[in-house]
Amino acid sequence: MKPGLIRPAYSWVILASGFLVLFFGTGSRFAFGLVLKPMSEDLGWSRSTLTLGLTAFMLVSAVSLPVVGRLIDRYSLRLVMGGGAILGALGILFMGRVNEPWQLFLAYGLVYGIGIAAISNLPVGVLISRWFYRRRGAAVSAAISGGAFGQLVIIGVLSAFLASMGWRAAFTALGFVTLAVLAPVVLTTVRSRPPLPTVEPRLGESYAVGEKAASARAEPLLDEALPLRMILRSRQFALLLTMYGICGFQDFFVATHLVAFAQDQGVGSVLAGSLLAWMGLMGLVGVLLSGVLSDAFGAARPTLLCFLLRIVIFGFIIYSQDTVAVAAFALVYGFTFLVTAPLTVVFAGAIFGQGRLGLVAGSISMIHQISGGLGALAGALIFDQWGSYDRAFLLLLVISVAAVPVTLMLRERPLALLGTTPADLN
Repeated sequence: MKPGLIRPAYSWVILASGFLVLFFGTGSRFAFGLVLKPMSEDLGWSRSTLTLGLTAFMLVSAVSLPVVGRLIDRYSLRLVMGGGAILGALGILFMGRVNEPWQLFLAYGLVYGIGIAAISNLPVGVLISRWFYRRRGAAVSAAISGGAFGQLVIIGVLSAFLASMGWRAAFTALGFVTLAVLAPVVLTTVRSRPPLPTVEPRLGESYAVGEKAASARAEPLLDEALPLRMILRSRQFALLLTMYGICGFQDFFVATHLVAFAQDQGVGSVLAGSLLAWMGLMGLVGVLLSGVLSDAFGAARPTLLCFLLRIVIFGFIIYSQDTVAVAAFALVYGFTFLVTAPLTVVFAGAIFGQGRLGLVAGSISMIHQISGGLGALAGALIFDQWGSYDRAFLLLLVISVAAVPVTLMLRERPLALLGTTPADLN
């Protein structure tokens, strides 16, 4: 194409690709919580045994995240995400044939765990942050809203047909659709970096090939990488790990046990499954608002709002557990569910720069995943021991309170400007 000719900005193709990746990746991940009770009853396994498979998935995907982060810092995002899409689809497909616990650990814990790490918020967030500079928080939030849509649509459809098709057919169908749709899209549309010079378009604009970068503000593709030791020893890194650890513990407890909890309170199976889907709808609102607020006020304020709302809703559900209360809990928690998801790369980029963005964001996401697996397992152990989730909700309330001062101590400025320099560590 000759200089001066007009072409649509490819940034919007990238944004759509990231949205679709999380639509399937997040939607399929929440299917486990939907089938927890019927799968337990059909196989004769306790909720703790089943949730151990989920914990294995969380641990494997957590350990994989820094590796994925390192790979996308150095190699092709398209190949990493394409391979993840294929593995994730196969893992879900094999879930439809599980009969023994070791098969659960292999299909869901190992294959799906590795696959989902490569199509999670981390690679999508890095992808979007490379293609968008202005309104980065809003752009990342828009992509991550695909996860909320996926939860709403996929879980909504599965919950409507689960009673008639069964959990095995549900996993099989979901695996086939993901393999047929997601992998080809990723392999044909994802591009690791924008072409030089980087000129980010506004929504609805086109740009001329060969026009000078001075016509729009552009960001360097990579900042100079900070020393890894400097990052690991910083207080801000420790605060981020703590905050995301708390968030992950809460998120995966709720996502795993909400439907079973609702059914235990007498809520019908279809309505209980729909509550998990409606969480996705509220999560869509929350994640989009999070991006707008982070662009305007910084990432710490929407994070603080998230934990304040959780303090209220966990206190509420301890004392009221009728159908209306359970529905209210699901909707309000759903609003907070994805608030911190797009902020991982925003926090990491603002404090540590772009040079090690994949590795830093991957490490934060790893802690989120590990803590999430522990949260899901803790909920199952508490239920199997006491026959209810009340003590688990009390624990979640306490750690929500603890998250508030941690969030208030975060400072969204480059690490060198916070009083730490590489020379300080020599």
